[in-house]
Amino acid sequence: MPTPPPPFALQHSPNIPELLMQLNCTLAISTYQAGKVVFISPKDANSLIQLPRTFIKAMGMTLENGKMAIATQDEVIVLVNSPELASHYPNKPNTYDTMFMPRATYYTGQIDIHDLDWGQNGDLYAVNTSFSCLIKIDDNYSFTPVWQPPFIDRLVSEDRCHLNGMAMQNGFPKYVTAFNNGNSRQSWREVVTTGGILMDVTTNEIIAEGLPMPHSPRIFDDQLYVLFSATGELARIDTQTGTSEVVTRLDGFVRGLARHGDYAFIGLSKLRKNSSSFAKLAIAEKADQSGIVVVHLPTGATVGMIKYLSSVDEIYDVQVIPNVLRPGILNTMKPEFKMGLSTPESTYWARTKEK
Repeated sequence: MPTPPPPFALQHSPNIPELLMQLNCTLAISTYQAGKVVFISPKDANSLIQLPRTFIKAMGMTLENGKMAIATQDEVIVLVNSPELASHYPNKPNTYDTMFMPRATYYTGQIDIHDLDWGQNGDLYAVNTSFSCLIKIDDNYSFTPVWQPPFIDRLVSEDRCHLNGMAMQNGFPKYVTAFNNGNSRQSWREVVTTGGILMDVTTNEIIAEGLPMPHSPRIFDDQLYVLFSATGELARIDTQTGTSEVVTRLDGFVRGLARHGDYAFIGLSKLRKNSSSFAKLAIAEKADQSGIVVVHLPTGATVGMIKYLSSVDEIYDVQVIPNVLRPGILNTMKPEFKMGLSTPESTYWARTKEK
């Protein structure tokens, strides 16, 4: 009987470590299935190193100006990076070039947050999939609704259209994806493979419809890209006509999209064999791998892949951490994060009290 691979075992194309070194970046993925945020960094030009950290049902993530926010099962956790705390981290001194430290937690309740992004004036926007609306995260309420599709007549926890993706423009939500335009409890399940829509938040218009499970809308160089999960495609959508152009096709369920330079990093998930929704997909038999596919955006060519052999089956989000080759991160589940203190002028690691 073959020996099972160790936790978080992976394989990668030979060029991936060197590419990440050349791009001077680290990849971050969220996997709600494994309950982790995982940093993937180049150890050297030939190998990768990972740092999995527990965040229960980790979903949407966002990075901006040294701050990171992670949507979890019932909280949004904000972390701030600190190179100073990293260099003196007591458990592993001189190991990390920065350390993401928890600095605030918003208690949202279980509202099934999907995409998450920073907006103008430091506002934190999110897709509240359970209540079919866009929200702001703040310390006043569990959430503050800021927009809902015009076909949603009431904000109730019914996941009516499976609103999931959000693309920002000039600091505000501009485009969203959903699985349909229904107005009853989980109405999208009946048309899960063919009923997807793309909407303009500012005009309330449906730009494109009949999309195959759209996810992860992103604006790169004034062009809108969307992942079609049900067909394994990265597409570019003309927002004036609603027509889509396939950039590349992948054998798998795609979700989670980030760009750095000319390269797009796309999350790939295994399909749950016992899922009534996933069983309907044309790619169901092929979607047996999870990891990250790297695509050269100008040509649409696949240039490499990271493939998980254990632990990670489903990925929600992918982010690029720029100018960092070995970041660390602490969660709020262990008390050590409380020992890292920072002020505008200084940082300190507190000492444990001697008995």
